[in-house]
Formats: sequence, C-alpha cells, structure tokens
Amino acid sequence: MATFLYKLGRFAFRRRHFVALIWVALLTLAGVGAASAPAAGSTSFSIPGVEAQKAFDLLEQRFPGASADGGTGRIVFKAPEGQKMTDAANKATVEKTVKTLGDGSEVVSVTDPFTTNAVSKDGTVAYTSVKYDAPGMELKDSTRDALEKAGDDARATGLTVDVGGDALQAAAEPGAIGEVVGLAIAAVVLVITLGSLVAAGLPLLTAIIGVGIGVSTITALAKALDLGDTTSTLALMIGLAVGIDYALFIVSRYRSELAEGRDREEAVGRATGTAGSAVVFAGLTVVIALAGLAVVNVPMLTKMGLAAAGTVVVAVLIALTMIPALLGYAGKKVKATGEKRRSTGEKTGKKTGETTAEKTGENGRPGKQAKPGLGVRWASFVIRRPAAVLLLGVVGLGTIAVPATQLELGLPDDGSQPTSTTQRRAYDLLSEGFGPGFNGPLMIVVDAKNSDDPTAAATTVTDGIKDLKDVATVTPAMFNKAGDTATITVIPGSKPSSTQTEDLVHAIRDQGVDVRADTGAQVLVTGTTAMNIDFSQKLNDALIPYLGLVVGLAFLLLIVVFRSILVPLKAALGFLLSVLAALGAVVAVFQWGWLGGLIGVEETGPIMSMMPIFMVGVVFGLAMDYEVFLVTRMREAYVHGESPSQAIVTGFRHSAKVVAAAAIIMMAVFGGFISSTESMIKMIGFGLAIAVFFDAFVVRMAIVPAVLALLGKKAWWLPKWLDRALPNVDVEGEGLKTQADAASSRDGDEDRELVRV
Repeated sequence: MATFLYKLGRFAFRRRHFVALIWVALLTLAGVGAASAPAAGSTSFSIPGVEAQKAFDLLEQRFPGASADGGTGRIVFKAPEGQKMTDAANKATVEKTVKTLGDGSEVVSVTDPFTTNAVSKDGTVAYTSVKYDAPGMELKDSTRDALEKAGDDARATGLTVDVGGDALQAAAEPGAIGEVVGLAIAAVVLVITLGSLVAAGLPLLTAIIGVGIGVSTITALAKALDLGDTTSTLALMIGLAVGIDYALFIVSRYRSELAEGRDREEAVGRATGTAGSAVVFAGLTVVIALAGLAVVNVPMLTKMGLAAAGTVVVAVLIALTMIPALLGYAGKKVKATGEKRRSTGEKTGKKTGETTAEKTGENGRPGKQAKPGLGVRWASFVIRRPAAVLLLGVVGLGTIAVPATQLELGLPDDGSQPTSTTQRRAYDLLSEGFGPGFNGPLMIVVDAKNSDDPTAAATTVTDGIKDLKDVATVTPAMFNKAGDTATITVIPGSKPSSTQTEDLVHAIRDQGVDVRADTGAQVLVTGTTAMNIDFSQKLNDALIPYLGLVVGLAFLLLIVVFRSILVPLKAALGFLLSVLAALGAVVAVFQWGWLGGLIGVEETGPIMSMMPIFMVGVVFGLAMDYEVFLVTRMREAYVHGESPSQAIVTGFRHSAKVVAAAAIIMMAVFGGFISSTESMIKMIGFGLAIAVFFDAFVVRMAIVPAVLALLGKKAWWLPKWLDRALPNVDVEGEGLKTQADAASSRDGDEDRELVRV
C-alpha cells in the first residue's frame, strides 16, 4: 500500500498539469451535468414493510385518484376579540378564501369549514383544508405562493390568519451562513496549523472541489435515481469536513518530511505513502459506516448514505492525487515544519548551523535544545498517570451519557417550528380551538374485502375505538365505490409527538387483531403520525444490527491496519462511549431543554428518530479517522524500534496537533448548521459537533493513550497464525524504509567503484 501510494504521489507531483487538468475536467463535467439536469424535487418517502406504508399503498389501490400521499395545506382563522367566525363579515372572508384556493393548480379539493363542522365549539377558530395531487415537498413554488397569498389576503380583513400543513415544507436547507462560518473557522485553524496562507489554502481548495464534484454529480443524477434535494445535505456536510481533514493530514506530513531534509518530490512521495495510507483506511471506515445505512431498508436513508459515501471516495482520491500536484505548483511557498522559527532564529543572531536532527534528536526524539510541544507534554503526563486519566475520561463521558437512558424518539412536526413561523402559529391555533390531537389525526383503513358484512365490520371498528383512552373524536366510516374498503378518521386527545398518541396507535392495532378474527376485516392505522411512529420503531429495531455490521467490518479493517486485536477493540469501545455521551447531550438540550436557549431551541420534544442511527454512522466513521491518524504514527514509531511509551509520545509529537486541528475544523463545519431555523438541521449540527469534541479530545487524546500506556507491548499483540494470514498493507511505510536503505546501499557501492577507478 505505502509503496504504491508513494509512487502515485511522485507521479502526481511530476505530472501535476495532467492531474490538475483531470480534476478540473471532472468538476466541469459534473457542473454542466448538474446545470442541464431536470429538477428532481424530493424523493418519495416510503418505509417498506411497516403497517402505515401498507395502508397508504392500499388506499392508492382502492381509492384511485384520491392522492392518498398528496400534500395538504391548512389556513386557520381566528376571529377578533368579541367576535365569532360565524359573523357575516368573517364568514364572507372565509368563503372567498375557499373559492380562491379552489381555482389553484395542483388542487384536488378545498373544504368549507361551515359545511364540514370545522369551527371550534366557542366559534372563535375555524380552518379550511386544501388537498393537493402531489406530495407536499414536490409542489410547485407557485402553488405554495398561492396558499400563502390566500392567507395574506384574509389577514388583511382583520382576522388572525396562519397557514400550516406539509404543503409549506420545502427541502431543509443547511444554510449558507453556517457553511461560510464553518469554512472561515477552518481557514483560521489551517493557517495556524500549517503556518502559511498557501499551505492552508490547499486543503480548502481541494475540499471545495471534491464537494463540488460530489454534490453536482448527485444533482445531475437526481432525476434518474429519484434522489431528493435532501440527499445532498449529508454529502455536503461530510464531504466538506473529511475533504479538509484528509488534505490537512497529507500536507502536514509533507512538511515534516521536508524538515527531515528530503527534496520536495521525495517528501511528497513519502507523505502520500505514509499519511496517504492512513487516509485510505480512514476513508474506508467512513464509507463502510455510510453505505451501511442501507441495512435500515429505508430508501431515503440508503440514498443519503451512498451519496455521502461517494463524496468521501472523491475526497480520498483528491487527497492522494491533487494535493501532491498542488504541492508541486506551490514549490517553496509551503515550508518545512519549523522552518519559519529557524528563519526567525537566524535573523536574531542565533546559531544557524543547527540541523533538524540536532533540534529533534535521533528517530524524531526531542534533542537537548528542543522545547517539547503541548502534545508531547500531555502525552508524557498521561503516560505517568494512565489509570487516573482513564478513570476520569470514562466517568466523565459516562455521566454525560446518562440522559440518553431517557431518549424518546419521534419526527419533527409544525409544533417544533420556531414560534415566529406561520406554521407554528397555525399549529397552536388549531390546538387552542380543537385540542392538541387535532394536529395529528389518525387514519384507520378497514380492508373488508374478505368480510361477509363490510358495513358491520366498519361499525365494530368504530365502536371499539370510541372505547379506547385518549380518543377525542371518531368520524363515521367512509367506503369506496366498491364498498370493500372504508376509512375512519380518529382525533387523539394528545399532541402528535406524545407517548399517549403512540400508545393509542398500538391499542388500535391490538384491537384490530380481534376484529380480524371476528369479522375477517383487516384494520390498518396510517396517517403522518402513525408513519412517524412506524419510522421511529423501524430505525430503533435496525440500530443494533447496523451497529454490529459497521463496527464488525471496521474492526476487521483496523486489525489489518494496526496488526493488533486490542487496539481496534479499544477504538470501538471508545467510539461507543463518545456516541452515547453525545446522545446524552442531545437529549439534555433538545428533549429536556437544558441550555437550549443558548442555541435557539424554542420547543423541546422527542429526539428526531433518525438521530441515533445517523450519529452512529457518521460519528463512527469520523472517530476512526482520528484513531487511524493518531495511532498509525504510534504504530510506525513502535515498528521502527521505539518502546511502547516512547511510541505514544512520538505519535503525539507528530499527529496530536493535526488531529486537534482536524477535530476543530469538523466541529466548525457541523457547528455552523446549528444556526439553521430547521430543528432537524440544528439537532444534527449540534449532535455531530459535540460528538466530534468528545471523541477527538476525550477519547482519542486521553483515553486512547492511557489504555495504550497500561497495555504496553500487549497493545500490539497479534496471534502468529493471524499475523501470517493477514495481508501486509504496510501503513507504517516500512517498505519505503527498506527501499531507501537499498538505494543507499547501491549508492555506496557506486561510490566504492569510483574510488577504485
């Protein structure tokens, strides 16, 4: 591996024009494809195998043309103080609004609140519902504009009017401000870490190119592969973060190789061979984690994971080829590690005859005149007190993880929107006028095709539901033309995201088992609320298999990389600790409301159901990045003859600064999304940022060296039979050292021949 990448890096350095041209051509091709591709809208949201999806599919079949999955809009009216909606003027405004909405495109039906009993008991609140023939996120902008304009016109008459429903839900945008802030912080960190604007600019440039190719390709293929607008969100976040980190790691190693006195082409080759090997395996762990989302069997998640994995592959390839090419263009503008300090010393009259070896000592060990850096001092402290550091780290993260035991899963609705939005105000008005459960009605589908008396079966279902707890309203059954399928609407007494509503859904389904046994009719519960409940349950059931698959595959991969059993095991256990602590922090902030005001959390509630499995996938990949970056340098020092303790210090001397910079960059990129007004994006940004902090600075920087110090040589133990069976990927660059020794030997022989002549 190292030898191949060494040759690849030198080739890219020498043929820099060719390599740069290829990447520019790929970016141009992807950009042209994205610009000329038809708009895709949103991918259809389906959850194969769950009851709510089966009910939707049955409705499409038995009620053709009813647009069971079509978008809905609601305009909620509230009369001024002392008036009622049934007053002549207010009633006229509502009727005019209904007529205007009925003339719009994509509209299937509009209800009149005065004929559908959609006026509150006290007469102060009324609403009209609009049904569309396309899903809410696929509606035309003109359709959404018409809905909002109808609300504005009604509001102008003096009524309180707000608009809700999924018709207003556009694809969640990550927010340009968050991206800009993240990139700005990343730029500052890179300048501090790499010591020059040119060196700092290389990772930023290559990351932007990689993300540009990845996201543009997703956009170009969106229509053909049914990829929605949200598919590119994860690819953007992950691609930007890992693209910067991978390039940073190679540039940093290149500067270290220059400091050893190697020429620039040789330094590029060695940096690509050693750091590039770590980048390849770090990228593979991220790809495994993201592609593994396919195990959940939710098409939307599968597509998001594969798209993001593809972007990571692009980031790895760019780091291995374009970075060496750009280093060739940069020339002497990218300086060796410590060169700026040495130049400063020369100007102030310090000795200039010192070599790098004199400053750092043999084998990279600190010389007498070298001042240990922060990473070295910290590693030395951990080695002296490994048990105390390990105990403090584990107990600290364990304490933060405690709230995760109270995790409640759900999907965000209009009730989680900021109070400044019209969707949230409409949600609150409906709760005020009709009860909290009105925002999440349940649709009961009675498939009576195999029943001797469909009408009696539907009546049995209706009467049974009325006797259940937390039921506010049950509408009479409505049959299709064939008379073999009926729908019943149930209004719960509690809000959609409450545990009471979830219990009601399960109670109806349990009751349906008895109904089928007695009448032959099948009872299915669907609707947005039921779909959310089923989605959350499906993700919860898939979490353990997914975790086992991802951790298992990565564990095998890391055994190959580190040629050790205990190091990969420690890496996996450390990850579990950091992700549990991150979930605990998410629960404390977004479910309990602790410190929520600091990041703009206006409404607490269940944690987004995708969050646990999403965090496991993304954070595991990133955690293994830090593990590979940090521990491969320790492994390299150990293989080259250093003691286990000294290898830990050497690993920190060369990698701690880079890993810390990479983590800060990741946190900046993810943290930028916390400013989003979308609760889902805000939660993802916070969860990933805090998880990176825990994993990089607590697990990798404290727990990992403490465990390695306690294990000593046992950390690198591998059964001999397994050692023989495993392929030698040479991440440490041992092959390069052998190659260099052979070259030196040949040079020596040539010199002796010349002397004899």
